[in-house]
Amino acid sequence: MAARRFRHPAVPPLAALATGLAGAAYLWHTDPHEGGALLPRCPVNWATGLDCPACGGTRMAYHLLHADVPAAFQDNALLLVAGVPLGAWLGGRWLWEGLRGRRYRPRFARWQAALVVGGAVAWAVLRNLAQ
Repeated sequence: MAARRFRHPAVPPLAALATGLAGAAYLWHTDPHEGGALLPRCPVNWATGLDCPACGGTRMAYHLLHADVPAAFQDNALLLVAGVPLGAWLGGRWLWEGLRGRRYRPRFARWQAALVVGGAVAWAVLRNLAQ
């Protein structure tokens, strides 16, 4: 009977929310600008020295947690302007549907997927050319 309880559609989004809150609590007290913390380095940056579209996301989240929006914008403008709202929408919808007892699987049209991938590639190229 206990295994049946964990198959409820609200369990995965609630677990993701709890994990995100725990990560935010750790990040609140850990400055990613200083070394020595248990924060992962971007594998693309580590391997190539180039910034991927999400590089600066941890620093951006740190600044957002400390209400420093201009510094967050400087760390990763596209992720702040487009990624945070999209992630909040998808995560909120996932949680809402899960709490209502329904599973949520977002469906994207090809043009929407192309827009996201194209924007990420363009952002990666632009930010690496600017260095």
